Amino acid sequence: MTSTRTAPAPSITRPKAGAQGGGFAKVFGFLRDQLLEGTIRNGDRLLPERELALQLGVSRPVVREALRALSMMGVVEIRERVGTVVCQPDVSVLGDVFAFSLAQVPDAIDDVMQARIALECQAIRLACQRATTADIERLREALDAIEATMNDADGGLADFDFHLALVRASKSDVIAQLYTAMATLLTRSHRDRRRVIDDAMKATVVDDHRRLLQAVITGDGDSADLALRLHFHIGDELRRNKAMAPQGTAPAARAPAARTRISKEKK
Repeated sequence: MTSTRTAPAPSITRPKAGAQGGGFAKVFGFLRDQLLEGTIRNGDRLLPERELALQLGVSRPVVREALRALSMMGVVEIRERVGTVVCQPDVSVLGDVFAFSLAQVPDAIDDVMQARIALECQAIRLACQRATTADIERLREALDAIEATMNDADGGLADFDFHLALVRASKSDVIAQLYTAMATLLTRSHRDRRRVIDDAMKATVVDDHRRLLQAVITGDGDSADLALRLHFHIGDELRRNKAMAPQGTAPAARAPAARTRISKEKK
């Protein structure tokens, strides 16, 4: 005997909680893909909520919620009597999100520093090829600021400004945006390091930045990469010593020994 399938009865229950979230993700995904494909660009006006809802098969409240979220991210701007307009997001917003998301993650700063090394070592190689006269002047000014603020409590900001100028000299928008997103955590790292280095190490820090500048001027990517990695190793040693030091004591600055070791490894 042949069995026959009956059509499922139509559902009359309320949609599950995840259904709304699915519609929200659908709107997000659609607009993201449109931006990546270049279909919509900065300054373009989106379809009205009603038309977007019909096109995506979601409710108007879902579209409205998604657009408000995108507005808070700076992706769109909702203008009265105009509609929703596509904008260029402010990358500094990512820095706040990044800082909040990692604020309670153990050893987050170590992971951030590893990401920073990867970004900045590529950036300095590109800067050796692409840096303009204006970039070199900005690096010189930042180096002068490092020397002038070496004994200041907040002098670490000058260190960050130098490295940010170095990244921008790479002329890579993606590297610059990723680096800027880490700005909050990086400036904190610079400040912390400046407070624990001794007088001898202060001179080393200045010399390191001077070597980085000279490498960019001469366009020697290999020398620039090595000089930068040596400079980063100082921070690694200081963070390691700080973690191993007894509570309430300052970490010893062992960077010169680390410098010799890593130099030999590179030869």
